[in-house]
Amino acid sequence: MPEDQAGKLEATENTISAMAAAAAEQQQFYLLLGNLLSPDNVVRKQAEETYENIPGQSKITFLLQAIRNTTAAEEARQMAAVLLRRLLSSAFDEVYPALPSDVQTAIKSELLMIIQMETQSSMRKKVCDIAAELARNLIDEDGNNQWPEGLKFLFDSVSSQNVGLREAALHIFWNFPGIFGNQQQHYLDVIKRMLVQCMQDQEHPSIRTLSARATAAFILANEHNVALFKHFADLLPGFLQAVNDSCYQNDDSVLKSLVEIADTVPKYLRPHLEATLQLSLKLCGDTSLNNMQRQLALEVIVTLSETAAAMLRKHTNIVAQTIPQMLAMMVDLEEDEDWANADELEDDDFDSNAVAGESALDRMACGLGGKLVLPMIKEHIMQMLQNPDWKYRHAGLMALSAIGEGCHQQMEGILNEIVNFVLLFLQDPHPRVRYAACNAVGQMATDFAPGFQKKFHEKVIAALLQTMEDQGNQRVQAHAAAALINFTEDCPKSLLIPYLDNLVKHLHSIMVLKLQELIQKGTKLVLEQVVTSIASVADTAEEKFVPYYDLFMPSLKHIVENAVQKELRLLRGKTIECISLIGLAVGKEKFMQDASDVMQLLLKTQTDFNDMEDDDPQISYMISAWARMCKILGKEFQQYLPVVMGPLMKTASIKPEVALLDTQDMENMSDDDGWEFVNLGDQQSFGIKTAGLEEKSTACQMLVCYAKELKEGFVEYTEQVVKLMVPLLKFYFHDGVRVAAAESMPLLLECARVRGPEYLTQMWHFMCDALIKAIGTEPDSDVLSEIMHSFAKCIEVMGDGCLNNEHFEELGGILKAKLEEHFKNQELRQVKRQDEDYDEQVEESLQDECPHRPWPDRQWGLCIFDDVIEHCSPASFKYAEYFLRPMLQYVCDNSPEVRQAAAYGLGVMAQYGGDNYRPFCTEALPLLVRVIQSADSKTKENVNATENCISAVGKIMKFKPDCVNVEEVLPHWLSWLPLHEDKEEAVQTFNYLCDLIESNHPIVLGPNNTNLPKIFSIIAEGEMHEAIKHEDPCAKRLANVVRQVQTSGGLWTECIAQLSPEQQAAIQELLNSA
Repeated sequence: MPEDQAGKLEATENTISAMAAAAAEQQQFYLLLGNLLSPDNVVRKQAEETYENIPGQSKITFLLQAIRNTTAAEEARQMAAVLLRRLLSSAFDEVYPALPSDVQTAIKSELLMIIQMETQSSMRKKVCDIAAELARNLIDEDGNNQWPEGLKFLFDSVSSQNVGLREAALHIFWNFPGIFGNQQQHYLDVIKRMLVQCMQDQEHPSIRTLSARATAAFILANEHNVALFKHFADLLPGFLQAVNDSCYQNDDSVLKSLVEIADTVPKYLRPHLEATLQLSLKLCGDTSLNNMQRQLALEVIVTLSETAAAMLRKHTNIVAQTIPQMLAMMVDLEEDEDWANADELEDDDFDSNAVAGESALDRMACGLGGKLVLPMIKEHIMQMLQNPDWKYRHAGLMALSAIGEGCHQQMEGILNEIVNFVLLFLQDPHPRVRYAACNAVGQMATDFAPGFQKKFHEKVIAALLQTMEDQGNQRVQAHAAAALINFTEDCPKSLLIPYLDNLVKHLHSIMVLKLQELIQKGTKLVLEQVVTSIASVADTAEEKFVPYYDLFMPSLKHIVENAVQKELRLLRGKTIECISLIGLAVGKEKFMQDASDVMQLLLKTQTDFNDMEDDDPQISYMISAWARMCKILGKEFQQYLPVVMGPLMKTASIKPEVALLDTQDMENMSDDDGWEFVNLGDQQSFGIKTAGLEEKSTACQMLVCYAKELKEGFVEYTEQVVKLMVPLLKFYFHDGVRVAAAESMPLLLECARVRGPEYLTQMWHFMCDALIKAIGTEPDSDVLSEIMHSFAKCIEVMGDGCLNNEHFEELGGILKAKLEEHFKNQELRQVKRQDEDYDEQVEESLQDECPHRPWPDRQWGLCIFDDVIEHCSPASFKYAEYFLRPMLQYVCDNSPEVRQAAAYGLGVMAQYGGDNYRPFCTEALPLLVRVIQSADSKTKENVNATENCISAVGKIMKFKPDCVNVEEVLPHWLSWLPLHEDKEEAVQTFNYLCDLIESNHPIVLGPNNTNLPKIFSIIAEGEMHEAIKHEDPCAKRLANVVRQVQTSGGLWTECIAQLSPEQQAAIQELLNSA
């Protein structure tokens, strides 16, 4: 055979064998796809590993081949499509740009080809998703679309005769509405025409639905483009029609899009708001639709009450019609024979109409405000409560519970009649109505605390105790106990003491009874609640609980020892909580007799800790109980740290499962797997598995507690805890974790002190920059205030010289930015006042934006500078340019929290600042006096700021007396005393008062001591308000002042005669205890 022929044959054989090898590989790949779908975990895990290890380019080749192959199994093709989309979405930059350009071109044309050839619609959708994902990644930084053929395909397909292709074009546009890149403005009319045309397609409902969803996606993708809203406003009627039609074809996707619009771009709906609301109302009331659809329709209105309250308040007719709809949903309850004695509390069925109606009502009341909602709903509720059908009475009471937060102000005025009325229903013939009445009482006890407790303690405690005796209705008993917990949690101690005997007697007899039932029948529901009620009463009563300690402790220990079955985990956890709370309440002396038993029980549980399942409710109760034991035992707790710290660090180090998902993946994952999603826009969502987050947060708080209680006893652990906590300042999944991380910093420095200055400075360097960065980047204002507070505390620990110039510059820069942001927000508020929907409630909510947030952003770390002055003076003066002017200016700010921080700073300046600060003390005085003398300076929200001003005036007189005319100011200052809200400042002012009295200051004592009765009344008032703790040396000084007068008979009689009986008793109490 000639040479060249042999060569050819060999080449052909090579090609054939290469093709055979490729075919074999592709066969292997089909098997792999099959295994990826396997229900067997082991097979699936192994397949996932094999798949991960295939190089990116080969993956694309294999996946495309599988998608193209119409003879392959349907599931395998769909799986390949999903995998290719995920590959492009998660690893585009690693895989795609490295491909040869002819391969890139082939992939693009291949995808468009498959879309045109594919006959099976769900498969076609999946390929469209791949095309959209590729298009999303092929828009460059300047907005140029690098795939012009893709755009041409869109234009051709949308006007094609083939319905499948029209669907494909709309699906791609819906998935990636930004596909036109920087050409969007140029094509705007074309886009609009295309959507209008498709929305009018009478023959194909699927096209109408898809074009409506695409319209919504486009509007949402351009949420800041107000001109575009106007341009696209005339698509709204067609869109609403599509919402309506699709609902009746059992498809709620367009309705969901409407909810998104209401949430993100409510202004887009304004031109057709009435029609939008009418449609939502109609769908919500149509009982032929399924519950989910009716609830989504209601969600449109409720969301608008949150995102566009002012716009919605203009449509009172709609609001008035929506309220009965929500109430009707709340009546949609099922009869259930076993309800009264069910022993497991099912989680609320969140899909049920009743739960949805209640939550909607709560949100709407909060969104629109009580001024509008209460008058509309009052009559309805009254009628429902008189209805012979229990479901209506139940719904009426639940509605009353739901509106408490939103209608707070309006209900406060008529609370008396509401409470009397609700208490009647604790006697209702139907157990579920009694349950709802317990619910209302518990909710009001929380919403209206502590006023509710002060006014109604007698009636409410009696009624709840009686309801707890409702034998034969476990659910009612348990709920009455739960309401009692709400009541006692916010109940001032002095109010609860008179009822202690009676409360304890009831709780004890129920506990004994329910323990027997547990042993005989295994029922535990009421016992779980009663144990917590006991804990709550002890927690409020504190040392007054000592006489009852021996009554409860043996039974509680018995439960912990014996309730070891899995179904009793919650009971055991709650009992552990109860024991530790009682221990904390009665104090070390009384608790010591049981402390070592309890510790042994806890340690035994702790050793089984590793066998516990992750969702075991005992874990978080255990972690908290350890921390309480640490508070009770103090330094003696140290010996247990080696056992406790392992599991605690493990829980505090939980890393949550997170995933970046696109909308398609999300549709396959539901919230009930414990995932929560944050929408990042552009079809991307961020998912986080919430399991373990609360536990992590609790564990971090407990580490804070150990550092606080044990101080140098915790030093062995400071290093590992600091390394855990510093990165957690950026843990954005949970506010509580960031707060705990911040709180831990100054405490860990305290713990580390014993290792000497070098170790301490090293630790400070490890945390300082992270803290400053966190102040700059923290998104949540409540957390920010905690971080600032902790940073200030660290400065206290480290003292002068702990911040260098760079730190000050960075801080100064951050605080300057916060200040500018504040002024920008003020301007924005002015803009809102010009808005066409502006009304008095908008004004109220604008007013609300500031004061309720703890040191809002502009209280630009006044508190930090307060501490800088206090701990870094006199050197602090060189940074005065950053803070002195604002501090003086902010003393008269609208927000009481700002005034307080500024006034406190001026006081500190007088006390610690050097001579440089003297002129500023003189300048501050009239500003402080102005605040103190303003008409409403003593109201609840203003009193703390005012007291800080009074204290600052005192400090200026005491520490910088030559800056002001003390003789002139003193009489005024005396007339403002005593302080009783801000305990720290109260002690300072009383100490200064004692200085003045002990030096026989003529102005304070008055001619012939005529001022003494006034001084006595100040001391008595301070004692009545518990402004000074008896162990404080200041209390002794005050008692001595009183004793000195006591020795001069006539003067004493005169002083005492001018006091009220309460004041006389208070003086006596001071003499007895100090």
